[in-house]
Amino acid sequence: MAKATAELLATKGAKVAILDLSSSSGIEVAKAIGANASFFPCDITDYEGTERALQEAVSHLGGLHIAVNTAGGGMAKRTLGKSGPHPLDEFRRVVELNLVASFNLDRLEAWHMSKNGLEDEERGVIINTSSIAAFEGQIGQVAYAAAKAGIIGMTFTMARDLGSFAVRVNAIAPSLFLTGITSGIPDDYAAKLTSDAAFPNRMGRPDEYARLAVAIVENGMLNGGTIRLDAGQRFAPK
Repeated sequence: MAKATAELLATKGAKVAILDLSSSSGIEVAKAIGANASFFPCDITDYEGTERALQEAVSHLGGLHIAVNTAGGGMAKRTLGKSGPHPLDEFRRVVELNLVASFNLDRLEAWHMSKNGLEDEERGVIINTSSIAAFEGQIGQVAYAAAKAGIIGMTFTMARDLGSFAVRVNAIAPSLFLTGITSGIPDDYAAKLTSDAAFPNRMGRPDEYARLAVAIVENGMLNGGTIRLDAGQRFAPK
């Protein structure tokens, strides 16, 4: 989803900076996009390193006006299992990755945006990525659901916090999308996973996330909300 969003923004004339792990394909993505893209290695769970990487990116770009945060990940573990209660350190790790690291990015991005001059009445737009698991977490998703619900919970308040700086904040809550490890799921299994969607009964495509992200950027009245991008799907218990 990050790749598709960077590509779409670049086609609209934006200069984009891709921040991802040094082991990712970020540098190849930036090269494929061309002169308007650059890559900065970043581990978002390294908070001081993230601040340095973001500063380098902003200095290279000459400013920051749009931030789309898509990093995250989960695990499958129940509150109580055969071996005992959910390990607290594993719960904390998922929350750190999905929620705390996202907030760290948000606060730093907002600081950079606050230094911009007004363009079309605003200084910047921040988009975070939640999940429909925040609403209907499946069995074994307690840590992931809690973290993604946290993103939704802070969206409106953060929009209020940043309103006086003319910075908007929104979140996208996607269902299952063909990205990362899910891109290798066989078609027949993907059909089972999305059978309870209203329509279409398929996994989302990265370009559909990208088009929604760009629509949020382009529509100044979208602020403080979370948009479900899920074909009307509601996760079953498992």
